[in-house]
Amino acid sequence: MNREARPMFSRGSSAPDSSSNLPNPETGFPPSRYLGRYAIEQAIGAGGMGQVYRAQDTRLERSVAIKLLPRETADDSSLRRRFLNEARAASALNHPNIVALYDICTDNNVDFLVMEFVDGRTLRDVIAKESLTFEQLAGLGSQVASALS
Repeated sequence: MNREARPMFSRGSSAPDSSSNLPNPETGFPPSRYLGRYAIEQAIGAGGMGQVYRAQDTRLERSVAIKLLPRETADDSSLRRRFLNEARAASALNHPNIVALYDICTDNNVDFLVMEFVDGRTLRDVIAKESLTFEQLAGLGSQVASALS
């Protein structure tokens, strides 16, 4: 791992260090599993760099989304750098249509991002299940363009 990424992934954890806390992408975490101070509740999807879970921040008492860097890529320095770059890019954005990045952590050699949890359907689900009108598509396009500007 490059020196720049190492400090970002070296934070301690307040939860017990146990290999039973490791994620199972097929079934998700049982409700009693933790990563740091985050109680993992359920798998909610997958992103370009890993599995995403809904969790409870036990300190701030709020729901969050946690994106895990897949364990099989943890030793790949280029993928860890890409994960860190994704975190930096996300943290530089501040827009109502983009989730906020709260933290980047490591617990039990599992790297993860902690993000705002937004309940609802994904754009992929909406497009797959509904015929959208031109007005709806234009509205969605406008929101995406606004977030990217």
